[in-house]
Amino acid sequence: MDYISDLQAFLPGIITAVAGLVVITIEALKSGSKSVFGITAVALVAALFFAILDLGNPVTEAFSGMLVHGGAVAFGSIIILVGTLFCVFLSNDYLEDIGHNYSEVYALVLFATSGMLCLAGANDLVSLFLGLETMSICLYVLAGLMKNEKEGAEGALKYFLLGAFSTGFLLYGSALLYGATGTTSLTGIGAAASGDLLFVAGAALLLIGFLFKVSAVPFHMWTPDVYQATPTTLTAYFATSSKAATFIAMILVLSRALPAVEGLDWQAVLSVVAIITMIFGNIIALVQDNIKRMLAYSSIAHAGYALVGLASGSIEGYSAVSFYLFAYTLMNVGAFGVIAYYERNKGLDFSDVNNLAGLGFKKPLMGVLLSLFLFSLAGIPPFVGFVGKYYVFAAAINAGMIPLAIIGVLASAASVYYYLRVMVYLYFREAHQEVELFDPSMLTKGALVILAILTVYYGIEPVLPTGGLMDMLTSF
Repeated sequence: MDYISDLQAFLPGIITAVAGLVVITIEALKSGSKSVFGITAVALVAALFFAILDLGNPVTEAFSGMLVHGGAVAFGSIIILVGTLFCVFLSNDYLEDIGHNYSEVYALVLFATSGMLCLAGANDLVSLFLGLETMSICLYVLAGLMKNEKEGAEGALKYFLLGAFSTGFLLYGSALLYGATGTTSLTGIGAAASGDLLFVAGAALLLIGFLFKVSAVPFHMWTPDVYQATPTTLTAYFATSSKAATFIAMILVLSRALPAVEGLDWQAVLSVVAIITMIFGNIIALVQDNIKRMLAYSSIAHAGYALVGLASGSIEGYSAVSFYLFAYTLMNVGAFGVIAYYERNKGLDFSDVNNLAGLGFKKPLMGVLLSLFLFSLAGIPPFVGFVGKYYVFAAAINAGMIPLAIIGVLASAASVYYYLRVMVYLYFREAHQEVELFDPSMLTKGALVILAILTVYYGIEPVLPTGGLMDMLTSF
């Protein structure tokens, strides 16, 4: 029956949503239950398993065309779930240490993930808005988790106000597109696309809403404050899974609803935004002493690299962006995870790069892992970050956008400075004072080591077991 196949199509999202309800119920019956973490992890592993099973299927519609699943869309779901799973693994000990290991956090993460999965498979403006808002509302609450601290309250309020404002743009753009085409289906909008002012205005407002969610300049204002104020492991979740969901949704919108129309050049618009975003993000990151703010501006720059692939307007470019999101998730969650470990050691503010001086030899494994993730973020071979950037810039070159690719390469080269700066403090600066670092738990250590192995493996052999990754991502 159709409804059974529909449920199977969105099974990962259903699993995470039901798990969120179970977590809330358990918390209501027995506050502070230790089983909440296990339920969350098992639910995410199960959702990931079904998403992997769906990877080999062609992209097909479900729920009367409201959602799509399979193929490249399933790969987007895998990215979201991988990022979420490792963030949850790293969060358990970290949130316990800072006194914020509430069951509600895991429920919000599960509900947000369900929204992300809906957003990444949205084939209609209604389902797109539903997924976006489910994700966003949960993230607003998570951003304010440390509400008793000034930075936490300020970051959450800024995120909420600007997020609500950007959602208004997206919703108003959707209304204009519906008025111009008479449908909310992405494929229907693409079939009725025109150069009319109503259609152009609607598409522009829709893209503005997306650009805010991915922290593209000039819609990035919330990013550094929110990243700094949010617990570090949850910051990794904001920076990876939510961004991956939004980019996959952008790919679906651009490929299905906004085809090339006479008088409209979305590629040129995205190219300009990509250039501004790459340059601004890297320049501001160069002068940051706070590592979380540095990674926040770095994430803005990485959004610019992904926009380069979108600007190519080709299947190759969209495939490259998908792989880049996968690469970015592995190395960014890893980097934030190591920083979270350092922050758990009391006595100094380890989010300040100056206080990392001399710590590289204190716990050699953690120092090596952080260096590996930073090398990958900088795009240095043989790590996965290099392969991701290669695919994105190659897609731009093949689309005839050679100047855009050159600017991207130069911006990426500039980023090497602030990534290597962290390693200089770790290994080549004297410690300000004697600091004793505790041994990380097996869960934290294991999660980080697995992320490091994946970062190296997919840098050397960028394929999945079932075949070439770039061959699999052939249709949106």
